[in-house]
Amino acid sequence: MLLTITDVEYLGDYTLLCTFNTGERRKVDLTPLLSYPAYEELRDKEQFIQFGLEDTIFWKNGADIAPEYLYEMGQVA
Repeated sequence: MLLTITDVEYLGDYTLLCTFNTGERRKVDLTPLLSYPAYEELRDKEQFIQFGLEDTIFWKNGADIAPEYLYEMGQVA
């Protein structure tokens, strides 16, 4: 089964609560990604919170994150 995100909630700072198509929910702190060039502008929380969802999370600057990464890095919620 292909892993996808079916729902996402902003929890504050740079943390998201992701619900996967398996029914599992994981809390993911994305702070470590903000040092990479593709995510630098998301340090601005106003930019960070303007994410979209289409099988995974994406931003208008073209950045996105693989659902597998979010699943592996997340803590069971």
